[in-house]
Amino acid sequence: MSTPESQHEQILVAAAQADPERFLELYDRHFHRVWAYVIHRARNREDAEDITSEAFRRALENIAGYESRGAPFLAWLLRIAANLLADRWQQTSKGSGDPPPEIAGLDEDVELRGMLFQLVDRLPETQRRVIELRYVEQRSLSEIAVMLGKTEGAVKQLQRRALEFLREQWEARHA
Repeated sequence: MSTPESQHEQILVAAAQADPERFLELYDRHFHRVWAYVIHRARNREDAEDITSEAFRRALENIAGYESRGAPFLAWLLRIAANLLADRWQQTSKGSGDPPPEIAGLDEDVELRGMLFQLVDRLPETQRRVIELRYVEQRSLSEIAVMLGKTEGAVKQLQRRALEFLREQWEARHA
């Protein structure tokens, strides 16, 4: 099922494939999600910055060969980031005995996250912003209320409605 959002994304990808300078639109659209994925798995902020930057550099280098195959563009970006995380772990942990980052079941994880992010994109703007602030940036309800100029109760309501919508849509896709 192709949504207006996924069609818009396909247009952005095609534009970037024709003119790499247009990749900036994809970068702006997906930076926070790739960053959130990496920061929760990297050893430190410096590694997260390096890996996120490298993921987008590689994506730009390889945009001409990108094919959708039904998965969202974000899933491709997350796959690149996951591979970089695994590479970084291999390079830095030889002989250290440190456990690898969370990379078990990565293909499924990347696909599921991609689908979830597509659903979040379909939320009304304010609800989407509440979900991003709460679950990506991990802000408190009071911080979000101040940022959005709303009461905490209003933010809770927006969050509840957004989560109900996401749950309904998720269940409909996986029924």
